[in-house]
Amino acid sequence: MYRFRTNIAVLLIAAGLLVFCCAQAEADSHRGYDESAWMQAVAALNARNFSAKAEAAEALFEFEHPQVRVILEAWLDGGLYRRKSDQRIVSVAERDDAFMLHDAAQGHALGRVGRSDVKKITINNRLRKQIRRLLAVLDVRSPDPQARLAAVRQLRAAPDAETLDLLRKAAEDENDSSVLTAITEILALEDLRGGNTQRRLAALEVLKHSLRLEVYNELTALRENPDADKRVAEQARKAADSIKMKRDVYAAAETVFFGISLGSVLVLAAIGLAITFGVMGVINMAHGELIMLGAYTAYVVQQLMPGQAGLALLLAVPLAFLVSGGTGVLLEQGVVRFLYGRPLETLLATFGVSLILQQLVRSIFSPLNRPVTTPDWMSGAWQVNEVLSLTYTRLYLLVFSLSVFFILLFIVKRTSFGLQLRATSQNRRMARAMGVRSSRVDALTFGLGSGIAGIAGVGLSQLTNVGPNMGQSYIIDSFMVIVFGGTGNLWGTLYAGLVLGTVNKMFEPFTGAMLAKIIVLVLIILFIQKRPRGLFPQSGRAADG
Repeated sequence: MYRFRTNIAVLLIAAGLLVFCCAQAEADSHRGYDESAWMQAVAALNARNFSAKAEAAEALFEFEHPQVRVILEAWLDGGLYRRKSDQRIVSVAERDDAFMLHDAAQGHALGRVGRSDVKKITINNRLRKQIRRLLAVLDVRSPDPQARLAAVRQLRAAPDAETLDLLRKAAEDENDSSVLTAITEILALEDLRGGNTQRRLAALEVLKHSLRLEVYNELTALRENPDADKRVAEQARKAADSIKMKRDVYAAAETVFFGISLGSVLVLAAIGLAITFGVMGVINMAHGELIMLGAYTAYVVQQLMPGQAGLALLLAVPLAFLVSGGTGVLLEQGVVRFLYGRPLETLLATFGVSLILQQLVRSIFSPLNRPVTTPDWMSGAWQVNEVLSLTYTRLYLLVFSLSVFFILLFIVKRTSFGLQLRATSQNRRMARAMGVRSSRVDALTFGLGSGIAGIAGVGLSQLTNVGPNMGQSYIIDSFMVIVFGGTGNLWGTLYAGLVLGTVNKMFEPFTGAMLAKIIVLVLIILFIQKRPRGLFPQSGRAADG
């Protein structure tokens, strides 16, 4: 009985070994290469001229080896070297004054060497273009639809016959609509360039839905070609007109988006001034410098939290409110409270304060601009289609501006402090008679408007460098928004900012940025001649009598 069990165990072990050996042999047969040929292909990358290197790259690509992508990416990034001691091709990672090596063919670590122990495998622009194409071909087989889409877009520039065959095979198995559309457009464009009349007409049915400028240019050239078939030329004309109309619509939508985003910047800069100037009637020429203090607060917080740009930016929002708000309270208590009812003297005094704040910042941070890092989640753009692209920074800034607006609106309309603020601004003597401490309300109101300016500075730091003169870029625009919207009206500030930003962006393509600003200023002057109190007039202290 014991011998029987032993024999059974031996048979099971032998069967397992046989299955493993068969599986390994089958795997080796499907890899499409043998080890010696693979090693020779990697070694061939160290050729003497770029033509030989290009051939070696193509030969390497034929191997279905996991290191192919690693080698090509390292070469493209300038990280492929030859170890001088044994001529082995290696990829390197820089560490201090030395290199950490990995065997390019096998991927295992080879230890640390000095810079003089290795020599770079050189590359030129033509070879870079070839490697990018090979990597794109690899990405066409990726399980990630976004990677496949990016690869197809990479391949659509002058595809060769081999690439077209690859795309035809990929289209048969593709289940993502965006990737399939991109592949279909490439194939249709090739049919349009070299096919017969029927294939060209079929290609035009596909391409008339495209938004690509390359397709539009191809159709325009075809419809103007006197040798083209009349049916083809007519269909090309209709398709080109359809594409142009769609592109114009999306281009207009992008212009409106940039106009609204510019308007959100104006609202963000002006909303604090809507409190100090619109509600209190104080012409605060230091408002731009309060914005600057908020931006510098964001810079300082990021310097104290290296590597955490996103968290630092979020923490900078309340800190900037405290810094600029505190500065505003000191300004009101030390200067403005003695000048109520004397607007010209208030203007001159706050202008002097703005110069002091600018020089203070120059003394602490130097006159040089300081960059505030944009977090990863705010970088890049949302590519809606070939024409329309929405940058995440401006999208977030639009949301941020609206959030600040509605928070401020809630404070003014729904809190006891907001009630006292409105009562004081509309009838100071009656508010005092009802027990409102107007001096305290003045200080807090000025601090609130200044704190909002600081928050605006944090947001604006994502659009421009932070410098001592930063606030001067927004003070005039802020006053234009307040005057156009109606002093003291928050909804008027929001509406005016968005309208002025959109109008400005609509003029820019035809007149240029500077002339567009001048035209907007002239239009505001003409508007104020007809409606001196703005779009949404509201009574304030000036009406107190």
